[in-house]
Amino acid sequence: MSASNNNLKAAFAGESQANRRYLAFAKKAEDEGLPQIAVLFRAAAEAETVHAMNHLRIAGEIGMTISNLDEAISGETFEFTKMYPEFLEVSKQERNKQAEWSFNVANQVEEIHAELFQKALNALKANEEVPKTDYYVCKVCGNTVENSAPDRCSICGAPHAQFLKVT
Repeated sequence: MSASNNNLKAAFAGESQANRRYLAFAKKAEDEGLPQIAVLFRAAAEAETVHAMNHLRIAGEIGMTISNLDEAISGETFEFTKMYPEFLEVSKQERNKQAEWSFNVANQVEEIHAELFQKALNALKANEEVPKTDYYVCKVCGNTVENSAPDRCSICGAPHAQFLKVT
């Protein structure tokens, strides 16, 4: 792999992290009653997304949907079978309950994501139409559910109102 391709991948990671960080900063600015600064952070976050997508595209990392689903399944499976279990063990040894909670809920959700991606991939490989499905995401833990938001999140117990319908 060329140095430029390695740099594109590193830049993608950095821009992606900046996007998420700026969105978190925007939320904090809103919580502090600073709406214009929140808008500035969201604008910068959007620009970082443009940069990240350009880097990913130019690096040749966006394939056909079937290969993208395969890659997503592989990544999610790695997270819930290896990465998060190892992170959880460290947080338990350190008695860091907040990190343990964060890794635990993410671990559970990554398995759900792998299952949802697998379902979509199976339909595509069978030349079946992927059925229209609504998805709802818990704003507390990221739990992702199909069709309708539950009364309470099965992972973190958050109420129905904490679910966001993804459009």
